[in-house]
Amino acid sequence: MTLIIVIIVALILFVVLMYNSMIKLRNRVKEAWSDIDVQLKRRYNLIPNIVETVKGYATHEDKVFTKVTEARSKAINATNVKDQGAAENMLSGALKSLFAVAENYPDLKANENFLQLQNELVDTEDKIQSARRFYNGVTRDFNTKIQQFPNNLLANLFKFKAEEFFEIENEEQRENVKVSFKEPEKTPTDKEVGTQDLASEEGAKETTPTEEPLAEAEEEKKEEE
Repeated sequence: MTLIIVIIVALILFVVLMYNSMIKLRNRVKEAWSDIDVQLKRRYNLIPNIVETVKGYATHEDKVFTKVTEARSKAINATNVKDQGAAENMLSGALKSLFAVAENYPDLKANENFLQLQNELVDTEDKIQSARRFYNGVTRDFNTKIQQFPNNLLANLFKFKAEEFFEIENEEQRENVKVSFKEPEKTPTDKEVGTQDLASEEGAKETTPTEEPLAEAEEEKKEEE
């Protein structure tokens, strides 16, 4: 009887400990996502100011401005982590096009307000990447916890579900760097060309028979006649 009581108490303690650990990890996932959300909102607030600044110098780039505005709207209205990641990838591409336009206007690139906004955006991007790595790390730990046996039995019982990773694609990192080991063709210099021409002339002289051997051959022919 005592053994049965001990086993029951041990099982209850196990369930309580596992449940509490899952709750703790799930709360950390939510906390990590809130950090990302703060930085994303900061990013969204910077974008309209950047667009308006660029508009002052490139008024005819309506397609680029519209693309950025639409991408920002989709990112704000994303309802889950997966959609948020896709929207952020689209927004990053639109911003890349916007800054490509800015490269064509030296006065804009030297504008203090534009430089400040650009620096703030870069700082925000760095913080988003840092928060994303932390979030994905906590999400990995939580998903592993609820998928391991016998934890998965409790996870199914209490309806714990795996969290999605926040993936932001970086096109520059995904592109393969093309490395060529082929040596470029060497263009001969004027000096080398002159040397080659001189060598060709000397070779021609060496292969052309001289007049003296020809004269000797004619004399021998006459003597034979």
